[in-house]
Amino acid sequence: MSLDRPPINSGVPHSARIWNYWLGGKDCYQIDRQVGDQIRSLNPEIVDIARAQRAFLKRAVTYLAGEVGIRQFLDVGTGLPTHDNTHEVAQSVAPESRIVYVDHDPVVLQHAHTLLAGTPEGATDYIEADLRDPAAILRAARATLDFERPVALMLLGIAAHIPDDSAYDLVGELKSALPAGSHLVFCDSTEMFHPAEMRAMVERWNEAGDNPRVNRTPDQLARFFTGFDLLPPGLVPVADWHAPSDDPSRRDVDSFGGVALKP
Repeated sequence: MSLDRPPINSGVPHSARIWNYWLGGKDCYQIDRQVGDQIRSLNPEIVDIARAQRAFLKRAVTYLAGEVGIRQFLDVGTGLPTHDNTHEVAQSVAPESRIVYVDHDPVVLQHAHTLLAGTPEGATDYIEADLRDPAAILRAARATLDFERPVALMLLGIAAHIPDDSAYDLVGELKSALPAGSHLVFCDSTEMFHPAEMRAMVERWNEAGDNPRVNRTPDQLARFFTGFDLLPPGLVPVADWHAPSDDPSRRDVDSFGGVALKP
């Protein structure tokens, strides 16, 4: 981990802090709350999406650590820590779990020490790297993870920040390094239910933020699972993935996700 910590500019909105604000976190400034509220006024669903994605993470990691027995997680584009982080969920099920967080964001780096507090039986590490450089991610992750054993690759809301088709190749490089028995946990934004609001949200995000993004169709998102076997219920709105039928938060949100096995 780099020891050079760049100063935080509290007068410029930041995508990770805005997302943290929507999740109910405190690591944000007035400008982040202001822009976050502007985006929310254009697309009231965005807070539901943020929280549904976090709930999807919790259910997916609980399933993989519990029923499947996965003990290694590579979480790329983790963002700022809030609640139910990957290591907290995995190690609550299996304390020996090993987790590597990856983010290129200097603001996230400032908070890395929070992520590093895991169980003594397992391992929790943070590396500064970018999805656009899969080789660097894999090189650093091998210091903590054993790529001869199954790994769960977590890509939640991160591929949207690579708006062209190179995103498929970059994710493919990470997938190709995983052994059989590994899993991909993936979700990203769509325009299935509220297209006008989702487009307006992206436009405002890209105007204000430092990390532009794009929405993709479910068919486009399905391409990220190529070579892997999607597990039931397939690629669905994240609020529906393994959610109890009586869960009041279950709804059709414009974020589709799934979990897939590498055969």
